[in-house]
Amino acid sequence: MDGLMKESKKQTKKPYVLAAVMLAMFMGAIEATIVSTAMPAIVGDLGGFSLYSWVFSSYLLMNAVTVLIYGKLSDLFGRKPIITIGIIIFLIGSILCGFSQSMTQLIVFRFIQGFGAGAVLPMATTIVGDIYSKEERAKIQGYLSSVWGISAISGPLIGGLLVEYVSWRFVFWINIPLGILAIAGLWLFLHENIEKKKPVIDYAGAVLLVMTISALMIVLVEGGVRLPWASWQTILLISISVLGLAVFVYHENRTPQPMMPFDLWKVRSILAANVVSLTTGVMLIGISSFLPAFVQGVMERSATVAGFTLTAMSIGWPISATIAGRLLLRAGYFVTSLIGGISLVAGAAVFVMMQPSYGPLWAAAGSFFIGVGMGLSSTAFIVSIQSTVEWKVRGIATATNMFMRNLGTTIGAALLGGILNSRLQDYLQESGADSELSIDGVNALLSESEREAMSPELIQTLQDGLTSSLHTVYLVVLLFAVFSFIGILFLPKDKGLQK
Repeated sequence: MDGLMKESKKQTKKPYVLAAVMLAMFMGAIEATIVSTAMPAIVGDLGGFSLYSWVFSSYLLMNAVTVLIYGKLSDLFGRKPIITIGIIIFLIGSILCGFSQSMTQLIVFRFIQGFGAGAVLPMATTIVGDIYSKEERAKIQGYLSSVWGISAISGPLIGGLLVEYVSWRFVFWINIPLGILAIAGLWLFLHENIEKKKPVIDYAGAVLLVMTISALMIVLVEGGVRLPWASWQTILLISISVLGLAVFVYHENRTPQPMMPFDLWKVRSILAANVVSLTTGVMLIGISSFLPAFVQGVMERSATVAGFTLTAMSIGWPISATIAGRLLLRAGYFVTSLIGGISLVAGAAVFVMMQPSYGPLWAAAGSFFIGVGMGLSSTAFIVSIQSTVEWKVRGIATATNMFMRNLGTTIGAALLGGILNSRLQDYLQESGADSELSIDGVNALLSESEREAMSPELIQTLQDGLTSSLHTVYLVVLLFAVFSFIGILFLPKDKGLQK
């Protein structure tokens, strides 16, 4: 009798586990759309537009670094306890973010939030890879990506309504019930048989990676703005970043349990997928971080309208991901990814051509194409990688691909934020409208009440400066879209998964 009860307890209920996983992913997906929608209001309240990109960079840095550690830990201890720890840390960070009284506090609390977020999306994806077969995964990945569609409708809408009628602080607190429900579902319905091993964590690799990326981020954000390019501080930071990367690669190739096993990169499909994930990560953050600032600050639309321009991306993503599930079965990874690459280039081109007079529908169209490209390519990459490796390295293999996209968003937030600040500063100095006008003057542009108190000439100068700066940002995004397309061409040609 006891044996039968014990056996029944080990039965994993796939539909309920899938629901819990989708809830956890929804928490991460809605975080992206809600915070981007709320950022103009946050800056209008707390000030510090020059720190705008750090709100994203701090979160993404910890997310990028910890995703590999969580992936390794999940291969040792199982997915369930690791994703649970990640969700709890994420919720603690979310609570603290809502209580922020300054931009500096918000950035620090976003570090904590990002530390937990590193476990959520990769572990959720890996759990699905564990409990479903190769043929099922293609369809299930489409279902998972539909989470982005649900968050697309609810995220910007809820975010915009909270910002306009309650407070931006609730965009962080809304995560709390979602996280609690996801944890409950996983512990009730997911049962794993894990062979316990002595944990060997690559702490040295983690420290080297944090040091390398942090130094690079500071240079990208502050170079040419607060730090002159030829200053000793900039040269020192660049040297630390280059040396740190070299030591990290050397260390990872020698340590018995590396946080990033470069052996996996010898597989052509994994190498191509990881490199393209890096470039698409730069694109993703370039659109989601700065588009609301353009729609609200230049087009002078509400937070809700700004949110819905991002909604188009999140609608295109799940639609294409669902299609990708079927396309993978018939045409294979290469063709699916190639169509995605074409869509990414088309979306980036739309943003490069965007003018303030084109209105939010034009911005939404660009977002939609980017979403379609992300849905097709990311679904193809994940299914390809999980079908290539065995269970014992599936966690770290999936996490490595997630890491590369997160690294892209981390570098992208810093790089594009630095370009925005630098171009805006140059424009304001060249305009000569006001010798005391600074980057943080955009704070007033993003607050409707403060904007109404400004002179039309000053508003026009700031809007022209923001438009010019963002145009440069979108040119860089287009460049990365082209890199992504070229990278996809290196994927091995294959046939569909159906036999």
